[in-house]
Amino acid sequence: MLFLDELPEFDRRALEGLREPLESARVHLARAAQRAELPAAFQMVAAMNPCPCGKLGDPAHACSCSSKQLRRYRARLSGPLLDRIDLRVEVCALPAAELLELPPGEASSRVAERVRRAALLQQQRQAGANAALDAQGLQRHCRLERALRTWLAGTLERLGASARATHRVLRVARTIADLGGSAAVEREHLAEALQLRRALGQA
Repeated sequence: MLFLDELPEFDRRALEGLREPLESARVHLARAAQRAELPAAFQMVAAMNPCPCGKLGDPAHACSCSSKQLRRYRARLSGPLLDRIDLRVEVCALPAAELLELPPGEASSRVAERVRRAALLQQQRQAGANAALDAQGLQRHCRLERALRTWLAGTLERLGASARATHRVLRVARTIADLGGSAAVEREHLAEALQLRRALGQA
């Protein structure tokens, strides 16, 4: 697990250097006349504020950032890097009164059991995690009905999604279906996977 807090504050060269290991789970090093390839399989989790002042979208506080500042802040994260991040979740600020009255969430033990069952299902079906499925594996284990393929293709085209994003949407949808105990990938699973990529205005 690699956790990066305040993601846009990192040096852009360092962030761009993550693109290769996020894609291939390998890292290539070149120093003088020597080259080396090392394993780099990790899960990246990152956090960032919605804007430099952190108040954008907060119903109780006004954002003080200009549109130019906001564009500059978000431009620190390149499209190719964002394309490799499958889940983008916006967490909105809640008033203290509402936060204190939230009902109890689902028990961690129940969530862990659901994840364990989904992981076991993936091992039994394809001898590996959905995240490792290549294009051939996606065709075999994420097969969609013709009408669903047409809908997904049209949606991805409107969003301007890349081939990489298309494959990542399918992997996430397959995982959502597994967590729900569904043998087939349905439209609701694809819609949720697409929605999870919409933060920051990226497909």
